[in-house]
Amino acid sequence: MKIGWIGTGVMGFPMAGHIRDAGHNLYLYSRTQKKAEGLMARGGRWCISPAEVALNAEVVFTIVGNPRDVEEVYLGKGGLVSAGCRCRTVVDMTTSSPKLAQTIAEAASREGIDSLDAPVSGGDIGARDASLSIMVGGDRGAFERVLPLLHLMGKEIAHMGGPGTGQHTKICNQILIAGTIIGVCESLLYASRLGLDEQSVLDIVGNGAGSSWLVRNLGPMIARGDYTPTFFVEHFIKDMGIALEEAAACDLSLPGLSLVRQLYIAVKAQGHGRLGTQALMLALRKLNGMQ
Repeated sequence: MKIGWIGTGVMGFPMAGHIRDAGHNLYLYSRTQKKAEGLMARGGRWCISPAEVALNAEVVFTIVGNPRDVEEVYLGKGGLVSAGCRCRTVVDMTTSSPKLAQTIAEAASREGIDSLDAPVSGGDIGARDASLSIMVGGDRGAFERVLPLLHLMGKEIAHMGGPGTGQHTKICNQILIAGTIIGVCESLLYASRLGLDEQSVLDIVGNGAGSSWLVRNLGPMIARGDYTPTFFVEHFIKDMGIALEEAAACDLSLPGLSLVRQLYIAVKAQGHGRLGTQALMLALRKLNGMQ
């Protein structure tokens, strides 16, 4: 197939690579062309705008930074929906606003285009290993048509309902991550204060009721002081902000999420916005005089 791909960052690059490796023709656009050069070397074709991608591709995938970027790519001047494109299906894999996903679906429908919101979970590890969880909102028929392509990128894939439900499900995921990651950090903070070997603690508690993906994957990184990004702090702050906005819209109080977001804002204020989410430990250590 002729597949369009917009966004070749930490997540998008390996995801697009799986599409290309499966033999599909790949039409690429990214704000920074250099980030797409590795895919171009593998046969991907560079396009000068989202509109050009849409003119060449049957299906277009996007995974960009934030809702403003999504809106610009889809609804801005020369965007996917306004381009008079030949593509019949667009799939946004950015973690974005459910309301925006619904707006895009309505605009796309007027142009005879199916639109799916399909955010992912699993970080750069899942992107590289093609083991992402993908939660999809939109027309069921469109979902079934792109499912073989989604299987090139993920293992757990579910259709959650109409437009926006993929994004709502991703919000549930991020709420869960926020609560879990502060637990991992505080557990290791306690172990550190008491002089316990942090990795030994992880080895035993990570095989009990406290086990989770975050314990197994980010826990060892925290223990050795490795804050290499698997998912950026600044992007997680954005995600939690969307979650709190949506919660407020339905009169729901999420005090745990609010607290964790404030701590992450402190991490970013300390200059660590481009570190991984496990860098929450830096703010907690500073709070406790354990720098």
